[in-house]
Amino acid sequence: MSSTMRSEASSSSSKTPKESVVVDWGKRRSSCGYCKSPRNNSISHGMWAHSLTVDDYQALLDRGWRRSGCFLYKPEMEKTCCPSYTIRLKASDFAPSKEQLRVSKRIQRFLDGTLDVKRVDAMDEPNTSKNMENRVHNNLSCSMSEESLSVSNKEVDEVEKCLRYLSDQIDNVVHMFTENGEFPSGIQLPKASVRMVSQGKKKVLADGSGDLLYSSSIAFQVAASINRAQSINKDDNDSKPSIDSEKENVSSPKIIAEKLVAYLDSTGNISGLSIRASNGHVNFYASSKQVSQNGTVQNAAIPKKSGMKRDIGGNCLISPQHCQVKKRKLEIRLNRSSFNPEEYALYRKYQSKVHNDKPQNFTESSYRRFLVDTPLLYVSHTGDSTVPPCGFGSFHQQYLVDGQLVAVGVIDILPNCLSSKYLFWDPDFAFLSLGKYSALQEIGWVKDNQVYCPSLQYYYLGYYIHSCNKMRYKAAYRPSELLCPLRYQWVSFDIARPLLDRKRYVVLSDASTLQNGESSPLQVTEDQDATLSQLDDSGQEDANDVPMHEDEELVESESESSDDEPDPQPTSYGEPENGDISKVLLGIEGSRVRYKDLRSVLGPEQRRYLEPQLQKYRRVVSPVLSEQMVYSLG
Repeated sequence: MSSTMRSEASSSSSKTPKESVVVDWGKRRSSCGYCKSPRNNSISHGMWAHSLTVDDYQALLDRGWRRSGCFLYKPEMEKTCCPSYTIRLKASDFAPSKEQLRVSKRIQRFLDGTLDVKRVDAMDEPNTSKNMENRVHNNLSCSMSEESLSVSNKEVDEVEKCLRYLSDQIDNVVHMFTENGEFPSGIQLPKASVRMVSQGKKKVLADGSGDLLYSSSIAFQVAASINRAQSINKDDNDSKPSIDSEKENVSSPKIIAEKLVAYLDSTGNISGLSIRASNGHVNFYASSKQVSQNGTVQNAAIPKKSGMKRDIGGNCLISPQHCQVKKRKLEIRLNRSSFNPEEYALYRKYQSKVHNDKPQNFTESSYRRFLVDTPLLYVSHTGDSTVPPCGFGSFHQQYLVDGQLVAVGVIDILPNCLSSKYLFWDPDFAFLSLGKYSALQEIGWVKDNQVYCPSLQYYYLGYYIHSCNKMRYKAAYRPSELLCPLRYQWVSFDIARPLLDRKRYVVLSDASTLQNGESSPLQVTEDQDATLSQLDDSGQEDANDVPMHEDEELVESESESSDDEPDPQPTSYGEPENGDISKVLLGIEGSRVRYKDLRSVLGPEQRRYLEPQLQKYRRVVSPVLSEQMVYSLG
């Protein structure tokens, strides 16, 4: 793969504050961004962060918090419609599935120029009536514009015609050998398929000479058919005539390939390409220009019905180079979070075409609040082994193909993890499964940067919502763990899955007995794994964090007490309801003071108003963070 990664990060100012300052907003109600339920069905605790250290945000993540711009939120797990469990995996333990490996190979083929864009796009699209209409449309007109692809449709058609013609020539020879007895009769003949050879496979398939363009593995398929026929005849105990022993050596792929090449080369039907057998493969190489008897240049032959320009003898005048799609260059850039007009234009295109969203819903101001603004205080690399070269903070990771921006991943890089927040991509490149690919790249980034920062171990995928089908794909990145919403312990997904199948909200740490052998956890099979993976791009709308802003409703304590369910606070946050708030750090007009030092100057009414808020705040952020983050009172 031709790719580079460039880090652009300026050093932080010495005047930047080094403390977290938050405003507690209490419980909020909102419409759910995942299941689209009516308003007031999703409940979370919210805070506005004026500033936030990366260490404090790491600690908040490990208690189930997330950020949307400068707004921090934590679901009220027992009452919200879609309980959201923080999910992570240890990058060094990551084992890619077959589907994830296919995505990487597809990107490689796209960069090599050997990917059939139309075919991949049609195969990947779900088989619904609406998408069937889209598929027909995509087959009639290429889903990517000429600006998106560096190769025209005409050149792609020429490649396909070349490959079809070569496949037909091999098929003719295979059938002829069967009819004249070279191959046993009565076998099921496979159809030949000639494919372009990627750069990575040329050394494996070629014999070291010439420029390998195309290859076919038909000899292996014919050999397998012959061997099956021989095996059946031997097992039938003379119920059928046996295949002559002198013809059994035909079943060697190497001999079959040599026979096919010898005949194809002798017919002269394919000019401009040299044909050779190599380890059972039928290979086609670019040869030097040949001159016919009439002095005309001869090159790779194509059937006359193709309508391509050819000489008097019927030979195609298109050189083999024209059958090769131009290679592309992928570049990945990591930049500090900031507003970029090109990124915003891509975001608008993504929201409009992928989400069918209205322009008023993705204005520049809403984009800035959601994906650009960040409270995280940047930490620059100091040359030691505690900070990666790019530093800690909020970043936009750009993916560019031949200089064109095709995707942007919004991420936070923290002391222990890379936290994936959002990804938006060019709909013209949907066939590349950029959602899966970016996740693989981000996992790889964590692995690579452990050399510079050993504490950087994990990849956080955001929230896993088992009750939302479109969010289940995250479990396909294995082996993953879910955060227990009560005791904040990490529990293997394989253990958590059967519990979540039965109930939406589960205290996952209660399942720890399963790890001691009392019950076998449900393992994710390959079929289940593939099903989870397939949701990645079709469910990309819900795969990202949803924007959470200040327009949510405040949940008043009176309304909480009127609910049918008991107040979940004593169990939801894993902390005593009446903890010691004396050490909570407060911010008042620029000053910092512990509550115990302020209490003596407050009146009874002020204490009755403030102390319940501090109790709730201490529970949701933890006693430790309540003593080191500044609780701003104005």
